[in-house]
Amino acid sequence: MKQEVVLETNIANLPIRRGKVRDIYDLGEHLLIVATDRISAFDCILPTGIPDKGRILTALSLFWFDLLADTCANHLITADVAEMGDATKGYESDLAGRSMLVKKAEVIPIECVVRGYLAGSGWREYQKTGRICGIELPGGLRQSDQLPQPLFTPATKAQSGHDENIPFERVVEIIGAETANRIRELSIAVYKKAAEYARSRGIIISDTKFEWGLSEVLAPTRTLRGSRRGRAPAGQVEGGEIILVDEVLTPDSSRFWPMDDYQPGRDQASFDKQFVRNYLETLDWDKKPPAPPLPGRIVEKTRARYVEAYERLTGKKFRA
Repeated sequence: MKQEVVLETNIANLPIRRGKVRDIYDLGEHLLIVATDRISAFDCILPTGIPDKGRILTALSLFWFDLLADTCANHLITADVAEMGDATKGYESDLAGRSMLVKKAEVIPIECVVRGYLAGSGWREYQKTGRICGIELPGGLRQSDQLPQPLFTPATKAQSGHDENIPFERVVEIIGAETANRIRELSIAVYKKAAEYARSRGIIISDTKFEWGLSEVLAPTRTLRGSRRGRAPAGQVEGGEIILVDEVLTPDSSRFWPMDDYQPGRDQASFDKQFVRNYLETLDWDKKPPAPPLPGRIVEKTRARYVEAYERLTGKKFRA
């Protein structure tokens, strides 16, 4: 049986912003976030979707929001379409399993990356400088080695759209010391709890990326410095609770490695979209739009990896 792929949603009469994966609708007081089956690589949205990907990402985020509830607040109101109000009436089948009604939040303009292992851009930076984001590391570390302790290695979006690693001092300049210290503390605490749990399920969380926001939309004179809505003196972020927003600890935002195959000194098998990236690297493609389609075998194997990550972490069978 052919599997359905949802590349985009359309709800009439609602303002929408489309991201690489999510369709975000403005419901006035709240937002409706819908995870499609789109997949991106090298900052390009691919024309081929991965069946059930949006449902898997949503289900995993809901699982983690619940597990982490005593560590941090989050933006979730409900994932039950029946409780989302009149705006979603008639679209229940499109939204079921892949949507969340959430609080509006002023997103803090920092990519909050936490690394427990030496991989990806962190490994490349370490090879060149012996550091990650200005943090000095011991010499002689190998690719995929576990770090002495989890590191907060923030990034910001460059004009090209690529994440650009920045030192913590730059984070302080952008959003102020109070907020910078708080998101570092929260990010490391969430990573530690999630990583400990994941290891009990046979998965290593090599690194992950969080997004944080202020739960109240602040007046223009009290917005975060560096945000899209203006600038304010350092530290003036009172009046808004810092909450976890967007997705959390999914294969799109994290590197998941199987513990039973882990071996430092090489790249690791993973449950994320590295599988797609590796395939694209074999093509004669300049990594600029339009992106090439994915063959059926890559789609099937990618979906299987996402499903396996969900089932290993939650202990539940994924039902399409």
